[in-house]
Amino acid sequence: MERRRPGLDAKHVNGKVRMKLQTLVVAMAGSALLFAQAPPVPPGATGNAGFAGPGEGRGPGGEGRGPGGRGRGQLGGQAAGFVVTPVIDTVPPELPADLKPGGILIFSKTSGFREEAAIQASDVALAVIAKVHNWPYFITENGAVMNAEQLAKFKLVIWNNTSGDSLNDAQKAAFQTWVENGGSVLGTHGAGGDPVSFPAPRTVSPWKWFIDTLLGAQFTSHSAIMPGDAHVVDAKSPITKGLPAVIRRADEWYAFTESVSKKPGYHVLITADEKSYTPGRATMGADHPLAWWHCVGKGHVVYSALGHGGMMYAETPIIQLLENAMAWGLAEHGHACPVGK
Repeated sequence: MERRRPGLDAKHVNGKVRMKLQTLVVAMAGSALLFAQAPPVPPGATGNAGFAGPGEGRGPGGEGRGPGGRGRGQLGGQAAGFVVTPVIDTVPPELPADLKPGGILIFSKTSGFREEAAIQASDVALAVIAKVHNWPYFITENGAVMNAEQLAKFKLVIWNNTSGDSLNDAQKAAFQTWVENGGSVLGTHGAGGDPVSFPAPRTVSPWKWFIDTLLGAQFTSHSAIMPGDAHVVDAKSPITKGLPAVIRRADEWYAFTESVSKKPGYHVLITADEKSYTPGRATMGADHPLAWWHCVGKGHVVYSALGHGGMMYAETPIIQLLENAMAWGLAEHGHACPVGK
């Protein structure tokens, strides 16, 4: 069982703020379609070749990323698809001088498949949640942020719909050390969605520590987007606080090579009810986890496979789950897991 720490019951996104957040997320998801077809501009200083944005920043409202001023993007004018020219970043981003320590790093770099609307909308959702709680946060797609000095400024790193093998060996080692020494990690949807069949660097699968240790499961396939039921199987966890017992919604339902429920130390939070939709080849049977948490060294990791499309980040259950997971990750940072957890 998780230990409930001070801060987990802090103010939640209230109804008025939630409505504004949902409106903003819908707008961002829609603007992504227009952004993908915008005229190209010269490459900018951030993460990926041929991509003049989104740049780094502290979220919406004039402080960070937005579609304005960006070029055709990483997808060559498409709303979703493979990044045209994936690169490894070597120059770290400049963090704001007034960024307070102990906050959240929102990392959304893609070297494989990219769903533009989902990344824009989820970045906005995560940023607004952080802003409501006065949690310091920084958004980037620059993989060179994975260095000991800059990681030390954060308690929680969110791998937000990331894809592909986007870090060099030194960056991977820095991130692994940060996690094992107590850093918290939240992975969303695409971060766990790279199949082994994609060629490097389109998949993160060659980074065995990320798949086998950090996530704990290798993605195999997904269903078509369709309505289905997700069941909260651990209603006592602070990560599932406020969620209904059954979440009826449409999504792209992920499947993995094995269920993490069979692995020591893994705590399943949400499962898929395959009887409520048509999984096709993306089937795992009755034991089909969608969200779980576990420990990696002194670090705490939570992953959720929910949230494929941009509009999905305007849904109340998704917002609640992200908010809970972020609060949990911040609260657990630096606290060693109980033996056997």
